[in-house]
Amino acid sequence: MIPVRGFEGKTVAVFGLGRTGLTAARALVAGGAEVALWDEKAESRDAAVAEGLAVVDLTTADWSKFAALMLSPGVPLTHPKPHWTVEKANAAGVEILGDIELFARTVNEAPVHKRPRVVAITGTNGKSTTTALIAHMLKEAGRDARIGGNIGFGVLGLEDMHGGAVYVLEVSSYQLDLTSSLKADVSVLLNISPDHLDRHGGMDGYVAAKKRVLLNQGKGDTAVIGVDDPWCQQICTEITAANRRTIRPISAARALGRGIYALSGMLYDATTERVVEVADLLRARSLPGKHNWQNAAAAFAAVRALGVSAEDAAQGLMTFPGLAHRMETVAMMGKVRFVNDSKATNADAARQALSSYPKVYWIAGGQPKSGGIDSLSDLFPRVEKAYLVGEGQDAFAATLEGKAAYVKCGTIESATAAAYADAAATGQDAIVLLSPACASFDQFADFEARGEAFRVAVEALDRPVARGARA
Repeated sequence: MIPVRGFEGKTVAVFGLGRTGLTAARALVAGGAEVALWDEKAESRDAAVAEGLAVVDLTTADWSKFAALMLSPGVPLTHPKPHWTVEKANAAGVEILGDIELFARTVNEAPVHKRPRVVAITGTNGKSTTTALIAHMLKEAGRDARIGGNIGFGVLGLEDMHGGAVYVLEVSSYQLDLTSSLKADVSVLLNISPDHLDRHGGMDGYVAAKKRVLLNQGKGDTAVIGVDDPWCQQICTEITAANRRTIRPISAARALGRGIYALSGMLYDATTERVVEVADLLRARSLPGKHNWQNAAAAFAAVRALGVSAEDAAQGLMTFPGLAHRMETVAMMGKVRFVNDSKATNADAARQALSSYPKVYWIAGGQPKSGGIDSLSDLFPRVEKAYLVGEGQDAFAATLEGKAAYVKCGTIESATAAAYADAAATGQDAIVLLSPACASFDQFADFEARGEAFRVAVEALDRPVARGARA
């Protein structure tokens, strides 16, 4: 645990008692603060009481006594409308912050020789894979890397800091909205495409939130920025013209004058006068497709900025095992491979998986995002047949009508069985791909639960001849 500094003897209200809220509460208490915890779910409050943490009804509390409100990232800050705790905090002049901000302030208060280095990664897609990849590469190079934030452990639940540690943090747009003091030694902005627009009041708000990963950087710091979309291109242009930090553009679509790029699977380092071949990514089995080439370019740039040699960085790329629910091969049954890409919660993420295979039996649907799958129409010729599930199945069927074969299945279990039957009947190599292009909350607690349901559905078909290999 990382004890939070700066609130000794003060009371901090904490709303939202999931993983982030409870971890922050424990860290605040460890640092000498008092806490007043609340959640609208009685079972969450009971869990806090069982730990001996102070639960206070924030609906009737005297907010003038609070030094801050620690808000869980899933709670609306501004849109669609501010949460009632936000309104109460604003009315009382109480600052609102999140767990990443608590971590940042604790780092900033530490003596210089005890401050760890921080890598902060964000983007619409690929941030979890890139975060895990950077941490893996650092560990392979002998560094003390700790991974957390929006992946795995909440940041404040990680092992306490020391000067030789490197914290590799995935940060979401929700977390960044609650962060103002973070100064990353290396910031990574992978890409931006429309997502979570209801929580940010539109595209401008979403882009502004993502840009916050670059806050407070200066001389000696490095910004790694993807330039394969117009929003990130503009951000890269803006900060290159007016900032003292080192800028490392990355691309998986084109060669760069100066930067790190991947073309046809070969990763190049063009940060000096000489362009150097770094690694053949076609040999990195856990990093298939252009989207993962972008992730690899970002990870290579990040660890090089931290002093890892090019040779060690390249070796780390080759040995990365991949992540569950991200183009993960969960089983082979005869000639049919089952790929779990449950993390594809929007159309842009699903595009990455669909682009990686010439033909797929596609399981899609769930709680649809704005725009549905209209933007994927150029990839419909790759869809042998779509198996639609959840709330989005009717809308997806309307989009696919006349463009690709489909069947409404309703559930993951039914879709998996139907897709396997069709794929196996061909007698040829085939891919059954779960890449929903939707949120999971209509039928599941999260994308992990959805991916596990797919795995269980595959196992229920028969005894696979191989399990656990990763795409």
